[in-house]
Amino acid sequence: MSDPSPIPAQGRIASGGLVLLAATSLCWGLSWPVSKYVISEWPPLPARGLPGLVGSVLLFAYAALRGESLVVPRAQWGRVLVSTFFNVTVWMVVMGLALLWMPAGETAVIGFSMPVWTALLAWPLLGERLTGKRMLALVLGFSGIAALMGADGFAASAERLPGVALALTGAIGFALGTIFVKRFPIQLPGATSAAWQIGLGCIPVSLIGCIVTPPRFDALTAYGWAALIYLTLIQFCLAYLCWFAALRRLPASVAAIGTMATPVIGVVTSAIVLHEPLGLGQIAALVMTLAGVALATRS
Repeated sequence: MSDPSPIPAQGRIASGGLVLLAATSLCWGLSWPVSKYVISEWPPLPARGLPGLVGSVLLFAYAALRGESLVVPRAQWGRVLVSTFFNVTVWMVVMGLALLWMPAGETAVIGFSMPVWTALLAWPLLGERLTGKRMLALVLGFSGIAALMGADGFAASAERLPGVALALTGAIGFALGTIFVKRFPIQLPGATSAAWQIGLGCIPVSLIGCIVTPPRFDALTAYGWAALIYLTLIQFCLAYLCWFAALRRLPASVAAIGTMATPVIGVVTSAIVLHEPLGLGQIAALVMTLAGVALATRS
């Protein structure tokens, strides 16, 4: 009688990866309305930076318990710092400030357009060919942003323009970080890499935030504390651990497309919890942006 275990084992690995991917998207998607709520009680930079610092300490502890080395080889420090700047520091600052001008759901849509900008920037920076799929992805990405800008009329769009510019800066910055890491990979275990990058990236955000706009702990309500705890434990710890575990079990393209559920969750939950607008304009922008992301990722 033949041993049937290999096939079920493969199925378990694939199913486990998909479950981890779904958990990642859910955690990150819910973090958008949670972050929006936190900055209604706290200044945006401390609200983004301090949970990240605590989360990085917990990630260091997790990596140590797993027996992973916490040491960054000298040759890797430059790569870690450049990736940290684009993928953490810039992202944390501009997205936190963007939430002051824009609804959380719309900020999530623009923020998660980063694969579209990666496809565009990989052309001059990595010499990757700008294929028809990538050009269509760019058209869809720009169309999605245009749909967001026109969703509530010209006056409302003009008021949101600083938020749109900041969110685009975050998406393009993240794309530059992605291209850099693709050209110069970081050779560190997943939890260790996340701990160092989140910790280092959140230090300047927290310092500047606490100096310029000092947070007051007595200003936090019970919901504010709960939101900060969520960002610390779920967004910065659980989500990243699930993400790296999913990457070990799934092809990178599948994992990248799977994260497209993140802005969908962000838009829907923001509409339900924060009563943000969810009309035809927002839905059209979401559909076009996600279609552009799918094309950019698959190409």
